[in-house]
Amino acid sequence: MFKPEILLVDDNPADLDLTSEVLARNERPKRVSSVMNGVEALGFLRHEGKYADTPDPDLILLDLNLPRKDGRAVLAEVKADPLLRRTPIVVFSTSQAEFDIMQSYNLGANSYVTKPGDLPEFVQAVESIENFWFGCARLPRKEEQ
Repeated sequence: MFKPEILLVDDNPADLDLTSEVLARNERPKRVSSVMNGVEALGFLRHEGKYADTPDPDLILLDLNLPRKDGRAVLAEVKADPLLRRTPIVVFSTSQAEFDIMQSYNLGANSYVTKPGDLPEFVQAVESIENFWFGCARLPRKEEQ
């Protein structure tokens, strides 16, 4: 049975905890990893240093406003890397700015979801992301990447 790997990239511990909790509630088995800045995200994805044994994610949920290296730079680097670019990236950000949305898609984001400030809507957004990417969408098989 397919057990998806999800990487959460967000510098807000409350958002990381809530997103992880919502993902854990669903009965679909999965593994969720998280990092809190863009440098760690790229280290995780490239299996560098303490991330040498990390799994390749099937989906990345990426915040835009991150310390050390922002989400836009992470998105650009991942989508420019032939070994990483097929991994779907959902930008999951509080920003509703049209510029951020357009720039994210121009950099290769697979979707853009605005984080709701309301708890029930936040939960629904995370559940919708999971249901779409692991219930409806077809993901590239890892051995074909």
